[in-house]
Amino acid sequence: MAGERIKLEVREREQGGSADSRRLRKLGMVPGVLYGRGKAPHAIAIPERELRRVLSGPSGLHAILDLVLAGQKTTHASILKEYQQHPLRGTLTHVDFHEVRLDQPIQAQIAVTLVGEPAGVKEGGVLSQVTREVTVEALPMEIPEHLELDVSALGINETMRLADLPPIEGVKYLDDPDETILASVSPPTVMEEPEPEELEEGAEVPEGEAAPEGEAAPAEGEPKASEG
Repeated sequence: MAGERIKLEVREREQGGSADSRRLRKLGMVPGVLYGRGKAPHAIAIPERELRRVLSGPSGLHAILDLVLAGQKTTHASILKEYQQHPLRGTLTHVDFHEVRLDQPIQAQIAVTLVGEPAGVKEGGVLSQVTREVTVEALPMEIPEHLELDVSALGINETMRLADLPPIEGVKYLDDPDETILASVSPPTVMEEPEPEELEEGAEVPEGEAAPEGEAAPAEGEPKASEG
């Protein structure tokens, strides 16, 4: 479960647009927004290194963060709602946090991890993970870090759906249990050898090869017949 709370101090910032955001990133800060419950959002900035540290912990992106605005004592229990990364460097460039109540359920996208070797793969089949994330609803402290699906019994031409995921107390799966396919095993690919090409009627016989039955190959030095 994501039942880990991490304190993270952030500072408020002026909403100065893209120029201000670039200036903050050069200083090693990540611009972001904290959306409160019925309150005006706070424009914030967080040290990039510290943010990466808390988000790479055991609870990952589903950690409950106790955000504290610099100079204040009030904590804001929040979850990471959205984030953006630099396409090349992979550094965080913007984050959105939403304040939550710990006694009210929230929805989250949770990764599905396949465990075990399918029986169909042992027979030469190919395992495919069709759906990698599913939507769940639970209290913030009960959101699972990930979901595990045992695919050991999966045979060739068989599929496993959301309905095959083991139930978790306090966690509700919101996607269609019968229509959401999580994994499947397809038959092995059979490579068919191409059939030898037959010599078309009237085709020229390469030198040194026998002519088709009923035709005589031109003698050496004798010009080949030309069409027309």
